[in-house]
Amino acid sequence: MAELVARITAWYMGNINYTTITILMAIESSFIPFPSEIVVPPAAFKAAQGELNIYLVILSSTFGAIIGAIFNYFISIWIGRKLIYAFAETKFAHLLMIEPKSIQKAESYFVKHGNSSTFIGRLVPGIRQLISIPAGLARMHFGKFILYTTLGAGLWNIVLALLGYYIPADLVDRYYKELSWAMIILGAAFVLRLGYKAFGKKRQPT
Repeated sequence: MAELVARITAWYMGNINYTTITILMAIESSFIPFPSEIVVPPAAFKAAQGELNIYLVILSSTFGAIIGAIFNYFISIWIGRKLIYAFAETKFAHLLMIEPKSIQKAESYFVKHGNSSTFIGRLVPGIRQLISIPAGLARMHFGKFILYTTLGAGLWNIVLALLGYYIPADLVDRYYKELSWAMIILGAAFVLRLGYKAFGKKRQPT
C-alpha cells in the first residue's frame, strides 16, 4: 500500500489540477487511505506560484471530500453494520489499513459526540476518513450530514491550503501533530458555540 501511495503521489505531483485534486480527495475521504496532506498543500503551493487559483483549490478539495464521504455514507446504509465489520476482517481491508478496531473507534466517536462528530471527526487523524461510516449506519439526517461534513472538510482544507500557500512543506510535516490538535480544539469550540446558541434559544421566554 505504501508503494502504491508513493506511485500515486509521484504521478499527482506532475499532474496537479482541479480534477486530480477532486479525485484524490474523494479517495482520501472514502475508506481508501490517502493523506490529504499530500494533496492540498502541493496544490496550494502551485497556487502561490500563479499556476492555480487558491480558492478553486479549496473548493475542489472540499468537493472531493464530500464525494468520498457520501460514498461511505450510502455504502454503509446499503451493506449494513455486520458486513462492514466482516469486510474489515478481510486481507484486502488490511491492505487498505482498515481493521475492525478502526471502525469501532470511529463508531464510538460518533456515538459519544452525536451528529456533530461528522464535523469534529473531519479534523481528527485516524477518524477523518471513517467517520462517515457510522453516520451512515445510524442513518443520520442526510442534510445535516452534508452540512457538518462540508464545514469540517472545508475548515481542514482551508488550513492545509494556507499552509501550502505560505509555509514550506518541511515545516508542515514537522508540525503536523500540533496542527491536528489545533483543529480538534477549533472544532470543539465551534460545536460548543452551536450548543450554547441552541440552549440559549430554548431558555428564552416565549
